[in-house]
Amino acid sequence: METEKVITYSAIAVAAIIVLIFSLDLVAGIFGQYIAMDVLFILGGAFLLWQGVETMMELR
Repeated sequence: METEKVITYSAIAVAAIIVLIFSLDLVAGIFGQYIAMDVLFILGGAFLLWQGVETMMELR
């Protein structure tokens, strides 16, 4: 597998984990009531996911 694809898949995996963790925190309120931080991290992770998918489409 090419290095670019490995890096892109890794970035997608990290972004998915970030979105999952902060979505669960937003719903369950595990780490307190930092709603703005949760939303911003979810948006950042979603942006990174989108960029990763777009990059994978270009690398095909």
